[in-house]
Amino acid sequence: MTSKLYLSNDSLSAVVTVLASTPDEEGRFHTRLAETLFHPQGGGQPYDIGQIGDARVLGVFLENDEIVHVTDRALPAGEWAITVDADRRQLNTRMHSAGHLIAAVGETLGWQAIKGNHRPGEGRVVLEPVTSGQAVPEAELLRDGVNKWVAQALPRQQTMTDGIRRITWGDLPFYSCGGTHVISTERVGDVLISGVKFRKGQLSVSYSLADPRPLTDREAD
Repeated sequence: MTSKLYLSNDSLSAVVTVLASTPDEEGRFHTRLAETLFHPQGGGQPYDIGQIGDARVLGVFLENDEIVHVTDRALPAGEWAITVDADRRQLNTRMHSAGHLIAAVGETLGWQAIKGNHRPGEGRVVLEPVTSGQAVPEAELLRDGVNKWVAQALPRQQTMTDGIRRITWGDLPFYSCGGTHVISTERVGDVLISGVKFRKGQLSVSYSLADPRPLTDREAD
């Protein structure tokens, strides 16, 4: 089982132990670590990329209880420095966190989130009504609710019980989640709601970030 350092650590670099690096059918290598900061594909959030030593991490996926890092070269077993690509992680984290905030606004309006896609350019949260006959919220109502919490700079709260992490900000509802999340809602930035559709008993909310650029680029303006 790979130790998932990213569940409790926002760092993007560390020294870890490579256990094995085996070739795949496409000329790449499946590299397994004892512990990792790389978030795998899953939970609606894209995988991290970066470096393990001088090897590029091209993809990351979960296989049973192990996180597999797809690298462009083999790595001998032993200790190696790893670095997660900061810009990609930040964007994925902001998108994922925005999805949580949309779910929380929906909950205040009588809707329960059941799934989400937080990939940039494809942001979507799907909700179901808690009771029948629930009014379909307007996009503006959802957007204003999310951006109100963004402006309040609510601090991240998280707990870990029996290996299950629960996450929220301020006094908002907790959600069980294995993704990465901003330390304060203000880091999400303004969220745009591009569409709200109700079909077959489900509400689909499409969203994006008003400014997806890295924080350092936005602060330079």
